[in-house]
Amino acid sequence: MDTENLLKLIAESAYNVGFGAKKNLATFDIIEKSSGWISVVSFAIGIFALFIPALASNFISAIMLIFGVSTLYLGFYQQEKEKYSDAGKKLTNNFHELKTLYYILKSNNETTEISEILQKLNSIVSEASESTITKQIFLSDWFAHLKFFGQNQIGWVDEQLKFRFWRDKVPSSLKLILIAFISLLVFVALYKHLLSYFCSI
Repeated sequence: MDTENLLKLIAESAYNVGFGAKKNLATFDIIEKSSGWISVVSFAIGIFALFIPALASNFISAIMLIFGVSTLYLGFYQQEKEKYSDAGKKLTNNFHELKTLYYILKSNNETTEISEILQKLNSIVSEASESTITKQIFLSDWFAHLKFFGQNQIGWVDEQLKFRFWRDKVPSSLKLILIAFISLLVFVALYKHLLSYFCSI
C-alpha cells in the first residue's frame, strides 16, 4: 500500500470513529438535557396559557402530552447514560490518535514505515470497535451530524474525503423527510391548480 492510499484509509477510519464518538455524545446530551428542557417549555406554555387563549387549545395540550410521554422514552436510557459518555470520550481519543497518525505519515519522515503505520491504524480501529455502542437514541444521528461537522476540527479528514453538503452533511433520514415534504407541497399545489382549472370549465 502506498502513502496516498494509506492517508485516505486513515481519514475514512477517522470519519467513522469521529462520527461514532459524536453519536454517543449526542445520545448522552439528549438523555441528560431533554427532560429538563421539556419540563421548562411545558411549564412556560402552562403559564402563558393563563392569558393567551390560543395556548389553551386541545392541539397544544396534545403536543404537551406527547412531550410528556417522550420523557418516559428517555427514561429507558437514563441508567446507561454514563456508558454513552465514556464511549464518546474513548472514541474521541481514538479520533485524535488517528489525526496524529495521519500527520506522522504525511510528514514523509524517512523513519516512518508503512507497515508500522498500518499496524497502528488496525490497532486503533479495533480498540474503537470495542468501545462502540450500537443502540442509540432517536435523533442522535441528526445531532451527531451537527456536532461532527460543526464542532470538530475535521479539515484534515476533509482533505482526503472532500465532504459535500447534501451528500455528507445532511442526515439521510432528514433528506427523506425534506423530499417527502417538498413532494407533498408540489402535489397540493398541482391539485389546487387542476381543481381550479376544471372548476372553471
